[in-house]
Amino acid sequence: MSTRVTLNNAHSLLVSVLRGGRGLRVQGGLDGAQRPVQPLIVYEFEACPYCRKVREALSELDLEAIVYPCARGSRHREAVVQAGGKAQFPFLVDPNTGRSLYESEDIVTYLAETYGRGRPGLGRALSPLNTASSAVASGARPRGLHVVDGVQGRPSPAEPLVLWNFEASPYCRKVREVLNELDLPYHVKNVAKKSPRRPQLVALGGKMRVPYLQDPNTGAAMYESEDIVAYLRRTYGPGAQVPEAPPRAAAQGQ
Repeated sequence: MSTRVTLNNAHSLLVSVLRGGRGLRVQGGLDGAQRPVQPLIVYEFEACPYCRKVREALSELDLEAIVYPCARGSRHREAVVQAGGKAQFPFLVDPNTGRSLYESEDIVTYLAETYGRGRPGLGRALSPLNTASSAVASGARPRGLHVVDGVQGRPSPAEPLVLWNFEASPYCRKVREVLNELDLPYHVKNVAKKSPRRPQLVALGGKMRVPYLQDPNTGAAMYESEDIVAYLRRTYGPGAQVPEAPPRAAAQGQ
């Protein structure tokens, strides 16, 4: 492993440490909790401290979501303005209940009350400290903030990529940053510790390791953050022609 990769991994790990490992483990007591039939839809971007709090809640509540990255220069920002009236992030759309929400604290509370055990009052009372800690983490690693030159306005792939992930993983963070920089929508399948979804990942890839990327547009599937990042830049970076989904995958998405 090169020195550059080692330092990048350590830098990403620093964010997880600054956040106290939030998003590492699924909350207990979710066995009887309501589960959404359809994935949630989230408009957010990696370097946003408010978005981070929502991603952590999604991991801890073991929820799937279709993520539309909204880094500066993203084509997806206009969709948020059209749906909610302003370019503010995060923005949650729940197709299971018809609810749409801005404001990270409102979203976290909604998720906990709808798909968890509810949110203790102490959690809401400490939200200013939580936000401040998240802002420090963003300041320490402000990556995934801008869409790179050469991909703005380019059509998205026919099918969202699939990322098996959990928020506290420093390796998953590296992949999400590049997904933001390349403005690529993705279906996040959270597999934090104690997630009942973990056996599905083992059945797919043969081992419990994250990140794991599936690209239904090319049929590619892989572990290892550095391999995934290289694949994304090669396949969807500036100058690359966005691949069309294979006929079978396209038919399934109709």
